Amino acid sequence: MALWHDRRGRFSPVRAATLVLLVAPALALLWYTISHQLGPRPRTEAIHEVGLWAIRFLMLSLFVTPMRRIARYAPLVDIRRMLGVGCYAYIALHLVLYIADEMFDFGKVVSEIVLRYYLTIGFTAWVGLAVLAATSNDFMVRRLGGIRWRRLHKLVFPVVVLGTVHYFMQSKLEVFEPTVIGGIFIWLMLYRVLHWKLAPNGEFPMWVIAGSWFAVGLLVFFAEAIGFWIAFHAPVLRVLALDFDFRAGIRPGWYVWAVGLIVTAIGILRTKPAESWLPFPSSRPSGAG
Repeated sequence: MALWHDRRGRFSPVRAATLVLLVAPALALLWYTISHQLGPRPRTEAIHEVGLWAIRFLMLSLFVTPMRRIARYAPLVDIRRMLGVGCYAYIALHLVLYIADEMFDFGKVVSEIVLRYYLTIGFTAWVGLAVLAATSNDFMVRRLGGIRWRRLHKLVFPVVVLGTVHYFMQSKLEVFEPTVIGGIFIWLMLYRVLHWKLAPNGEFPMWVIAGSWFAVGLLVFFAEAIGFWIAFHAPVLRVLALDFDFRAGIRPGWYVWAVGLIVTAIGILRTKPAESWLPFPSSRPSGAG
């Protein structure tokens, strides 16, 4: 079956758009490589770019469940597997490029992975993603059974934690995007916990969605300020004040709020006006995932 078709064999605009999204970064990287636009260390730059897109696609795969509920758009579940397998393709290329950068000296590659903590963490995440990718097909679903398959694929959550930690450690002082990704991941987990505890058979009113994003954005501001205090002894209140002074740039917390605003706006547009302010519903089915 073509990747741009749904399970009924019909053309799926969502799957087609997802396929374009997955392929575009690889084609762009190929173009930049051929045209010698990757800077003085092209292999290192390629390694970082491929790894960055891998974790972006991994985050997008985690967005599928919340967004199909919030947007009331069930066909989104059809692209979760595509995003997951696409993420693994990029992370596999990430490892291959790293091995190539080490001149295919496998002894050195193994010793580096063992001795460098951030590489050990990253390789552990790589193995976890390999397991998930290898079982992301209908045959393995039937072989394992639905319950065992779903339990196995909960491995994605510790994998994302390990991948995010690896990204933070590898970035050293350039932690702007890792901080944004970390904030988004916190919301994705908070949503799942709240949904499990408060609305297992329904969906949240939109003020809960908006409020959760607002809280996570504040957490990101405070976490970044504390990080600067630990690393550079910068006063926490001074850093927080600069977060709201746009002459100093737009800080990660604002990006987290921007993503939350988009998610909330989509939810409002897809929700009946009366439902946005209802207490936690219990009668509307939420679906699996």
